[in-house]
This record gives sequence, structure tokens and C-alpha cells, in this order.
Amino acid sequence: MTRHDWSGVRERLSRLAAKRGAKRVFGADEHRWALEAPLSAEELADLEGQLRVELPEEYRSFLLRVGRGGAGPFYGLFPVRHVDGRWRWEGHGANRTSLDMLDQPFPHVEAFNPANPPGRADFDSVEEFETARQEYWEWYETTLDDPRHSIGLLYLCHLGCAHQEVLVVTGPARGQMWADSLTGDEGFWPLRDDEGEPVGFAGWYLRWLEETEAKVLRRTR
Repeated sequence: MTRHDWSGVRERLSRLAAKRGAKRVFGADEHRWALEAPLSAEELADLEGQLRVELPEEYRSFLLRVGRGGAGPFYGLFPVRHVDGRWRWEGHGANRTSLDMLDQPFPHVEAFNPANPPGRADFDSVEEFETARQEYWEWYETTLDDPRHSIGLLYLCHLGCAHQEVLVVTGPARGQMWADSLTGDEGFWPLRDDEGEPVGFAGWYLRWLEETEAKVLRRTR
């Protein structure tokens, strides 16, 4: 992923916040178009030292030049904060980031789904299907939050109903944004741009900003 010039992002968000239709943008009632202060170089170094990993360039440059969290896609970016001597991301679902496992490589480059619910067509009788489904849900409840599914993933925002979008911090897909819809039995998959290429943090964030500006402008005409 390439470096990106983040100049003007805060000003664009301020202009959006002043528009009449801004309050109707999905998630705006939670992030309120506000960004928290950027990290200092010293704070970023301390954060990465605790994590034992260097964050992908596009995201770390955002932390340094734009903000540590706040206004962003869906319900906003989880802010990273220093609490009781420890850096961590805060927000609904932010605790799915396994801070002690971010330095371990996320192994996937293609969509995968550790959940595999049984289908009726796979069984000869309704009774067999119901038995398999009960066994599946018992397994599901014990493995859904297994951190081994999400090593190397930084959870950055939630979409509601426990669906989230994440940044791959380590591994062959480092720097890419992925979706986590494990709770909806859909698993994990890489987000892609209009050309079908994996999208990084900058493309993900700026696409949201551009699309939101267009929507708000249409509402105010």
C-alpha cells in the first residue's frame, strides 16, 4: 500500500457537519463528525512498541496526520487510547482485536469461513438435520470468539448486528481491509475497489468520505 496525502480531511468533515443533511448520514449520530486528536510520533512509537508490530503505513499516517479515531465509515473509527498504561482501541466490538496476537500473521488471502452451518439438502431426514444443526450451534457458541480466527486483525469499526470491518496488520494480506461477518455465518473476506482489487485503509476511508459528500450534497439541493 502506498503513502497518502491526508491534507484537507478534517476540513471536509467540518464542512459536512455543517450541512443540513449531515445528521441523516448512517452512523453520524454516534461519531458526530468529530475526530479525536492525532497521535504524536512518540505516542505512535509507544503504541507499536506495546503491540510489537509496525502498523500498515496508510493507517499509521492517518493516526499521525488526521486523528486517532472518530468520524468514519458506518458508526465511525474506533479510537485508540492510552488507558491504565496500555494502548487499546475502544468502541462497541473493538475488544475483538486480540492485542497480544496482532504481531502474529493473519494467514489468509482469500475469503474463508470457519463457521459452516449444515444445510437441509445434506441430510436424508428432518431428524438428522435437526440433530446436526443442534450440534453445530453448540460448537458455534464455543468457537465464535476464538481469537485464532482473527490473529493479525485490527478491528476498526462496526456496521451493526456484530458485522465489522478490520485492517490486516500482519501476514500476506497486510494493509488490506477485510469484513468480518462471522456472526452472520458469512465468515471473513477482503474488501475490494471498483476494479476488484483489494482496498487499503486510505481507499476505504476516502471512498466513504467521497460517497458521503455526494449523498449530503444531493440532500441539500
